[in-house]
Amino acid sequence: MFNTIKTAALSGLVALGTLAAVPAHADSIYLGFGNNHERRTGVYVGDDDDGFRREHRRRGCSPDRALDKAERMGVRRARIIDVSRRTVKVAGRQYGDRVVIVFANERGCPVIYR
Repeated sequence: MFNTIKTAALSGLVALGTLAAVPAHADSIYLGFGNNHERRTGVYVGDDDDGFRREHRRRGCSPDRALDKAERMGVRRARIIDVSRRTVKVAGRQYGDRVVIVFANERGCPVIYR
């Protein structure tokens, strides 16, 4: 029994030593035991590869951001009609009329033409 406890304690120390040896420049360390959708156990070290971080690194105005901003401005049934290097055009309806909003392809999606 004492040998089992000793082996478990030694394994725990080795695991903690391994975590301490992880480079300081790692973007994320995730210790997971699973959730409702996936049953995984382990330690994950590295970049967090989800769309949220990738989207925030992008400097311009994405079509999704332009659609969200147009809907917040009151445009219903908003859709992308053109994406170029400098602009993102969104069309939809507002107060029963057709509207086209042109956003600059820059951070924050500033409105160029309404």
